[in-house]
Amino acid sequence: MRALLSVSDKNGIVEFAKSLQDLGWEIISTGGTYKKLKESGIEVIEIDEITKFPECFEGRVKTLNPYVHGGILYRRDKQDHIKQAKELGVTGIDLVCVNLYPFKETINRTDDFEEIIENIDIGGPTMVRSSAKNFKDVLIVTDTKDYDRVIEAIKNGTDDEKFRRDLMIKAYEHTASYDAMIANYMNGRFNDGFGEYQFIYGKKVFDTRYGENPHQQGALYQFDDYFSKHFKQLKGEASFNNMTDINGAVKIATAFGEQNAVCIVKHGNPCGFAIKDTLLESYTEALKCDPVSAFGGVVAVNGIVDASLANKMNEIFLEVIIAGDFTKEALEIFATKKRLKLFAQGSKKLISAGDNADFKHIDGGFVYQNSDCICDNEVTNAKLVSQREATAKELKDLEIAWKVAGLTKSNCVVYVKDSVMVAVGMGMTSRVDAAQCALKKAKEMGLDITGAAMASEAFFPFRDSIDAAAKAGVKAIIEPGGSIRDNEVIEAANEHNISLYFTGVRHFLH
Repeated sequence: MRALLSVSDKNGIVEFAKSLQDLGWEIISTGGTYKKLKESGIEVIEIDEITKFPECFEGRVKTLNPYVHGGILYRRDKQDHIKQAKELGVTGIDLVCVNLYPFKETINRTDDFEEIIENIDIGGPTMVRSSAKNFKDVLIVTDTKDYDRVIEAIKNGTDDEKFRRDLMIKAYEHTASYDAMIANYMNGRFNDGFGEYQFIYGKKVFDTRYGENPHQQGALYQFDDYFSKHFKQLKGEASFNNMTDINGAVKIATAFGEQNAVCIVKHGNPCGFAIKDTLLESYTEALKCDPVSAFGGVVAVNGIVDASLANKMNEIFLEVIIAGDFTKEALEIFATKKRLKLFAQGSKKLISAGDNADFKHIDGGFVYQNSDCICDNEVTNAKLVSQREATAKELKDLEIAWKVAGLTKSNCVVYVKDSVMVAVGMGMTSRVDAAQCALKKAKEMGLDITGAAMASEAFFPFRDSIDAAAKAGVKAIIEPGGSIRDNEVIEAANEHNISLYFTGVRHFLH
């Protein structure tokens, strides 16, 4: 039996080759892999001896040869294939171990296009695809994590068709994601990221308990290694809906940098948010906005949950808490809550993935766009269009309201007072309804809106929302501006002595 080993990631390759050699396999190798195996005392045949042709063009051509691909591709169950292989002097290759040139690492490290081009693998993907096509006869290994189980399967004779088929699928996933990464990079470099095709791919992290509903299947896939690095399941199993709520909560909580932000989300929308001197105070204040909706909700804590915060959170049923981390004492307190799920990022503060692109499935395809960015300077650079100027405290509240509004389903209106969200109306077909719904809910909760700041993620088309805000006691408002009736809105703000700022930027979220 013969194995061809040619890898960029050389972790574990010496041990893998030695195990194959101990099982009586003949080892063929190329370039740097050959050198490493030779130096490690492995008996190895250089690829030139098989191809009868030297590596050339600075290593661009090594394995593109009929002695290699014939050895991989001829079918052992067809007599005419066996006969022709013998006539041509082609000897079978029964295992191919390949992982590809580090294209991703290269584009992360340099912008030098010549170096990037040279790190596009040609022979590797060709060998992987050839081996995968003939998977019944050839074991194709593309993942360093599979070395041990491949050796065990060969030893135990369990490398059956199902085992080989699993490796085949993994191999095609490997080459598909590799080519997609290259195509996306080239379109990003030369076509502003919007080429003729858009490739979206991710690596599976885990199966969710089910999809949006129990009769649906679901799974979490990641771009790069975000969840592998920053998502630890400490308690409970995540569902599909948990993950979408966690996404919304973390995006809002991380929009404020190092501040002690706590965000409570229910069905994808914030029902509580606050920034105070301590995380305990932030959570306590955030909960006041809508404790009814918070029941069974998802909480994102931009920091470390300690015992005092854990005790407070244990007072109601929460479904999920995600935090930078949890103290040992906090975990012991939460252990009594059977239905509670805990997730940590293993960090002092929450970390956002900061994806550059966003997309949404629609029937028959998907719409794709650059990710929205709610920049810190949008409030600082906002234009004062009213006679009254906001106080420093009101400006802080405006910033919080503006960022939360931009990360909440449109149409939405957010009210913030003393760095605490006191009312929110979201996902409404009318902005007036959103504003009135928020005020109605705040009244039901016994919350005083007097002196609050208000944000709308898109312009107010009429003055009626300003009039309603004034009646509730709002003192400062921020919105994009841009309505044909902006003058009426400004006039209303001046009549009510309200500070009004236009950002010039809209943040719809659908």
